[in-house]
Amino acid sequence: MNVAKQNLIKAERKAEALFDEIENRGLMQPGKTEKELNSDIFNLAFELYGIEKYWHKRIVRAGKNTLKPYDENPDDLTLQEDDILFIDFGPIFDEWEADFGRTYVLGNDPLKHKIKKDTALAWAECKAYFDTQKEITGAEFYAYVVDIAQKYGWQYGGEIAGHLVGHFPHEKLEKEIKTNYVHPKNYQNMLSPDTKGNKREWILEIHFVDREKEIGSFYEQLLT
Repeated sequence: MNVAKQNLIKAERKAEALFDEIENRGLMQPGKTEKELNSDIFNLAFELYGIEKYWHKRIVRAGKNTLKPYDENPDDLTLQEDDILFIDFGPIFDEWEADFGRTYVLGNDPLKHKIKKDTALAWAECKAYFDTQKEITGAEFYAYVVDIAQKYGWQYGGEIAGHLVGHFPHEKLEKEIKTNYVHPKNYQNMLSPDTKGNKREWILEIHFVDREKEIGSFYEQLLT
């Protein structure tokens, strides 16, 4: 395993521990706004790891805001008694980027629990498929993820299904450069090296939605 991969895995494990602590400390409470929870998580990350720097905007989305893809900036909502929410943070650990996303359900609504479970199952299924490929474009993999969403009975909610990740700042994720994303217009082999001949590392993100019920679920971590 190369040094880059080792460092990315270490960063992800710390991000996972941070998310575990969010649950352990009961930070997700009805009556708290998304912005308040976002600030609480920022403070917790600083307490645990001294983190102040993130490579992308910090996202906490609840209720109907879970339908919204990354680029949108919806109005701040308050967590409800029987709510669904997801958290998407990109903390930087020792100059290595993590990108971690998870969904949580407050209450016992079976549909919300199902969509949460399905995104996790689908993430594992998509990774297993990707790991069998010797050549696959971003467009092909995006299409596969969309098909998986339909298989589970949901719509796919994102314009992308993943992106590059690496040492901060990694190859800049300009929106017009589709080859940096698992995107329907990325016709480059995801397994090809970067311009310096190094192996590229990818994040896989799964965003399922039910627009009629106004709920969504998100699951994100290292793919490669």
